[in-house]
Amino acid sequence: MTRTLILMRHAKSDWGSLGLADHDRQLNERGMRDAPALGGWLRMNGYLPDQVLCSTASRTRQTLDGLGLGAPAVFLPALYHADPDILQHALQQAQGHTVLMLGHNPGIATFAAELLHDAPDHPRFDDYPTCATLVADFEIDSWADLSLGTGRALDFVIPADLA
Repeated sequence: MTRTLILMRHAKSDWGSLGLADHDRQLNERGMRDAPALGGWLRMNGYLPDQVLCSTASRTRQTLDGLGLGAPAVFLPALYHADPDILQHALQQAQGHTVLMLGHNPGIATFAAELLHDAPDHPRFDDYPTCATLVADFEIDSWADLSLGTGRALDFVIPADLA
């Protein structure tokens, strides 16, 4: 059986609110435009999650809302600035066939690279800019069987690719 992961970094956030905790930072205008654009791209390509694992940060929640996908979401505090081991552990608990995981750099970028057998041929894959989205397949029956280095990249896109 095949499982599909949509691994997305949150959209561009606002750094202008002094005194606001990092966890509470909101999306800026660009981020508010990019999230719906990525949601449209996911729908157009048939990449529709049946489960979402999302950081509890405001900017990841706003990104998820902007995508407009309507999939059931689990908000996990552990995904806030998580390292790849924590991301892998969270994904191994997932139940969906197509899972959207929404988080933060640097963990998301490192996790994406560790998951794949071969990285996609994209100049921005390594730095995984805001709203970067990897879609990858895994030949596993359950997310609990997930092993690093076994994913096959189907797609990788950043907001600038959609302009």
